[in-house]
Amino acid sequence: MEIDEIDLKPAQPTLFDLGDSSGGVLELFPGIWHLLELMIGQDSQARKQAVSRLANMGAVRLLPLVAYLFATRISDSDYEIRSVVITCLGEVFLPDEQGHPAPEAVRQCLTNQLSEIRTRQIYAMLQGLSVYPGLEQNVSRLLNSCPFAGNQMSDILASRKVPLDIRRHAARMIGLVGYLEAIPALERLLARLEARAHGQQSMAFAPVELADEVELIPDIRVALTFLSSP
Repeated sequence: MEIDEIDLKPAQPTLFDLGDSSGGVLELFPGIWHLLELMIGQDSQARKQAVSRLANMGAVRLLPLVAYLFATRISDSDYEIRSVVITCLGEVFLPDEQGHPAPEAVRQCLTNQLSEIRTRQIYAMLQGLSVYPGLEQNVSRLLNSCPFAGNQMSDILASRKVPLDIRRHAARMIGLVGYLEAIPALERLLARLEARAHGQQSMAFAPVELADEVELIPDIRVALTFLSSP
């Protein structure tokens, strides 16, 4: 029986169905897996190079797996790596230069991962702000997907064991992101610090750490102003 000539070459599977989302072609060649392996390894310099290359490739916006693994490096011990990771992840929630959003699968994967982070990663982001203040907008975008961050940052803010600059960042992020559930904790802390500030006026020698702590009062007031704004 005669058969019409047909193309027996198997169809190439679609790796990315981006539609109106961010464009770009990212080939799944062995090199990318190698970069991902380096990124989660123990060698700080190798991690730094891998993160930098993946960031330059735009891989975080295009592959859910890369976004997921980047999210695991939010608390990386290397502040430079932490900075690149936070920047790339924060920009996933922004349109690209052509105005296209990142693929829904990437945004959903990242949102799910961020919803599960707790104090360690939140503290790491606040630490990153102390070293790289320019990360503020990207940190706020990530925290916006962390439903428990308001309470956790309230605990960080209230802890005398935490450096003052990190406590300040916690107060600012609470107000900037808009964690309304943190209002009672902020009000209690403000009342305690204001009472201490008034008491210090009659104390000849206040402990240095307690004297420094009252410097948080303006930051807490600003956060409460943000939270009470319509």
